[in-house]
Amino acid sequence: MNIELTSHGRLGVAVAIALVAGATGYGIALLSSAEQTTEASGEARKILYWYDPMVPSQHFDKPGKSPFMDMQLVPKYADEAAAEAGIRINPARTQNLGLRAVEVRRGTLGSSLTATGTIDFNERDVAIVQARASGFVQRVYGRAPGDVIGAGAPLADLLVPEWAGAQAEYLAVRRTGDAALARAARQRLALLGMPPGTIAAVERGGRPRNIVTVSAPTGGVIKTLGVRAGMNVAAGQTLAEVNGLGTVWLNAAVPEAMAGQLRPGQSASATLAAFPGERFSGRVAAILPAVQADSRTLTVRIELPNRGGRLRPGMFSTVSFGGGSRSALLVPSEALIRTGKRTLVMLALAGGRYQPAEVQTGAEAGGQTEILAGLSEGEKVVASGQFLIDSEASLSGVEARPIAGRAGASPSARAAFYEATGRIETIGATTITFSHTPVPALGWPAMTMTFRLTDPRLTRGFKVGDRVHFSFDQRPEGPTLRAMTREARQ
Repeated sequence: MNIELTSHGRLGVAVAIALVAGATGYGIALLSSAEQTTEASGEARKILYWYDPMVPSQHFDKPGKSPFMDMQLVPKYADEAAAEAGIRINPARTQNLGLRAVEVRRGTLGSSLTATGTIDFNERDVAIVQARASGFVQRVYGRAPGDVIGAGAPLADLLVPEWAGAQAEYLAVRRTGDAALARAARQRLALLGMPPGTIAAVERGGRPRNIVTVSAPTGGVIKTLGVRAGMNVAAGQTLAEVNGLGTVWLNAAVPEAMAGQLRPGQSASATLAAFPGERFSGRVAAILPAVQADSRTLTVRIELPNRGGRLRPGMFSTVSFGGGSRSALLVPSEALIRTGKRTLVMLALAGGRYQPAEVQTGAEAGGQTEILAGLSEGEKVVASGQFLIDSEASLSGVEARPIAGRAGASPSARAAFYEATGRIETIGATTITFSHTPVPALGWPAMTMTFRLTDPRLTRGFKVGDRVHFSFDQRPEGPTLRAMTREARQ
């Protein structure tokens, strides 16, 4: 089909073609300009690494296809990493997630430790009753193992034929009036094992007494009783064993990892279910050397006074060990995230951002944990809801701040702690001087040295001449005291 265009039609077509060409050229120019801008921007941005968004923790040094998913790796730019120091949470969602941030503060950490234990007999308060001569049991007094008796309580009457002849001879010599012979005969009675009370009774009565009453030398509980009516006894035979109840032992099972916190002479208090609301105070008498292989615990022996005999062997008890307190950098124990390989806290940063940080922890008491390295005083950590943020940080590939990389960290905060024992020579407002034992880790011999004192409360309750156990760190400005406890008297 032939179409003939007029002059006006040809003009309209030309204008239309010009408009389309102009629009196309403008679009091409815009696209070219955008590409040039993107290229220029790309040249200005530094790529740190490539990663798979589904596995953000795995980093690659060049682009390509992900080995995990059927997708291309994505670049991570330096400016993005700088802007993403942690993860951001909308402040409006903070309350819904139950997030609660607390400030890292310096406070007083008590060295309290709690363990369980049982009451046992004081094995140092044991009396053994033995026959002093061979004889026969004439009478018993109805005692049995487990009976609680007082001092001097009779146990059995023994007929000792050997003593009858010696007593008659002594009485005959006394009647002669020869004082020297009388003294010799009386000495013979004592050498035969006759108690002084029996000898005195013979002298008062003027006749032999071959029946002697065996009594308990001390009060307590009868642990063993080996005498019955009619039986023969030999000299030195054990008739009974009596354990005193004036004091008892509380044997506490302390985990092996915590045994270093205890020393002989340290105070301790016990609570028992039998006496609710009442506390029994005592001191650590000994730390037994053997470790229980099945429970990995050490037995700590505490001696408790037993007024009225209320504490009975076998009773179960909860023990709290006391001790000196010291200044420490503290966070709530609930804020810690323990992974098995390291310990983390979730930092609360400005602008609603959160970042995990690795920390080194120390002692724990009263729901507070000591931070040895990884945090600075005044920083804020999440104490509630931190596990939700940690999961999100792991999915987003957010790296935890290492201990050596915290803001404002000083070399002293990362320094190791050293320990020694010594004698306090002087105490000043900002210094303290010790005559201390060698410090092998630093190659120091025993010497007298002055240490910086940043917290005067550390010396509260101490005086010149006290023997102490102390720890310190090496700061650029000099050795600095960190903790101090009075050394137990041996």
